[in-house]
Amino acid sequence: MFGRRRNPDPVPANGSSGAVLPTPKHEHNGTRRSSSSSSRLIQFIKYWIIVSWIDLLAMGLLGGAALGIYEAPLAATRNFPITFSASGDIVYPEFAYPNRGWIISPAASGAISAVIPIGIILLAQIRIRSFWDMNNAIMGVLYSLIISTLFQVVIKQLIGGFRPYFLSICQPDISLASTHNTTGLNGVGFQQIMYTSEICTNPDKKALKTAMTSFPSGHSTSAWAGLFFLFLWMNAKLKVWGNFRSSFFSLALLWAPILGATLMAACLTIDQAHNWYDIVAGSVIGTLGAITSYRVLYAAVWDWRYNHIPLKRREVFDYAAAAVGKPEKAVFIRKLGWGRRKKAATTTATRTGYGKRESRGTRSERSSATYARNGSGVSPHSRVPAHQPMVPSGHGSGMVHEPQPATVRGTNGQYYTRGDDMV
Repeated sequence: MFGRRRNPDPVPANGSSGAVLPTPKHEHNGTRRSSSSSSRLIQFIKYWIIVSWIDLLAMGLLGGAALGIYEAPLAATRNFPITFSASGDIVYPEFAYPNRGWIISPAASGAISAVIPIGIILLAQIRIRSFWDMNNAIMGVLYSLIISTLFQVVIKQLIGGFRPYFLSICQPDISLASTHNTTGLNGVGFQQIMYTSEICTNPDKKALKTAMTSFPSGHSTSAWAGLFFLFLWMNAKLKVWGNFRSSFFSLALLWAPILGATLMAACLTIDQAHNWYDIVAGSVIGTLGAITSYRVLYAAVWDWRYNHIPLKRREVFDYAAAAVGKPEKAVFIRKLGWGRRKKAATTTATRTGYGKRESRGTRSERSSATYARNGSGVSPHSRVPAHQPMVPSGHGSGMVHEPQPATVRGTNGQYYTRGDDMV
């Protein structure tokens, strides 16, 4: 039929004669669909590898560099006081705390800072259902952790600082100053009370190095790098700082990552593993790492019109037109037009003040990006005020409202100044 050649009837595998029963049509369709889906999946994986391999390679190299720097010998030599020569009083007792161990180990801190944000991002995709949002968010967490960790280990190795329990680990012996003084910095300073780690008697070199690398705090860095990125992502997906009044529950939920990061960073003051300034410096590094990483992967950090939109490597996001994809779907909330699927447009043609015909759809058809394109910071469901003057349309007979681009009407019926007329 239709000029198609029929294949000869296949011969059974056992060599007997007779025709084999044809495969049912629905089985052909199912096989075709399965092969088509597998082909699309393979093509997508190849595309993802092509656009992401540079990032994966860079993250691996920088992560390895951070680990190598962390394991390298210290570059700086620091002095610390022991006693006054006459009174025997301890100078700087903040270095004489006992070594009580750490409440959270560095490995556990890093794992928590990565697993909790990534786990929440994956669970949220049950509702958000956006591969590129999941991809950018997970990559962002890793970006933030790796770049912040590299930054802090470089400072830790080149600058460093004594932990509050340093003297407990060092176990200094002042009598060694005369024989162990290759640096020439033992028994120097005011009343010759300043010494270096050369007089330490603890044979555990790794523990001694750890006691001299307090600044900045690695726990604080990783905690704020991972959990503050989660804070930014949750704010964008929940629209807590958006164009409507959010619920108190959403605000409390948004504060959860901040509370977690603060607890993880500050808990090491309990066991005297860090000084307060170590924690502050690490928190600043981690926060900056999270902000810069988020902006690389999303269209904005704080601007609620764009901060939920994941960027793509091979596509330029048009902020003026904001016409890429369906950005209002890439959020978690489902209210006031956010997160709802576009319905079929009930098109009604209206004539604008410039004589062009404009198509208006349903309320859900206007996304946040649509009225971001218009420069407005209010709801896109605007109407022309009835009091606007009528002017000739310029195309045949008839009068139309003169457009007032500086004024739009909000959902509550009041008129507001458009954002593009504001500085």
